[in-house]
Amino acid sequence: MVEDFFRSFNVFSENEISDFLQLFEVRKVHKNEFFVHEGDRCREIAFIVSGIFRSYYISDEGKDMTYCFRFPNQLMASYSSFISDSPSRENMQAITDAHLMVLKKDAIDQFIKMDLNWTRFLKMIAEQEYLELEERFFQLQRDSAAQRYAYLLGNQPDYVQKIPLQYLASYLGITQRHLSRIRKEVTL
Repeated sequence: MVEDFFRSFNVFSENEISDFLQLFEVRKVHKNEFFVHEGDRCREIAFIVSGIFRSYYISDEGKDMTYCFRFPNQLMASYSSFISDSPSRENMQAITDAHLMVLKKDAIDQFIKMDLNWTRFLKMIAEQEYLELEERFFQLQRDSAAQRYAYLLGNQPDYVQKIPLQYLASYLGITQRHLSRIRKEVTL
């Protein structure tokens, strides 16, 4: 699964993939445990083998605001903290038990010095992050909560049912009661 992810970018040779996969640490994260805490520096990136994570922050009013979900076969990091070595402004919490393959920032920095392909790969990842952020921005500006729910359901149908309603409602910017009505209306 991890090998296929890196192959999909058409950047690395089979030998390069084999070499750097040896540096990944396998980590189990239990439901409700954190990959990143707000205020900590994010010094690693994870490939999600299994499990679901949410990214959230606590608003000035003390409200838990979920703004992103991460699913299997995706990379995960507090990206701004990772690239700037500044404290994270978000929490990344497991919604389910999860298995990760984790790579330290120091290892990535060494690869960048030795191999231009890593720079190309990281540029592609940055571009993907930007596109996801832009998509989320436009969804929040143009789409109704029902449309945003249908989009999420269409892209991650196997996992959406495993996300607690309070996190889904927060992500959609609606109440749990409104989400219950939408779930009755929206089916795929």
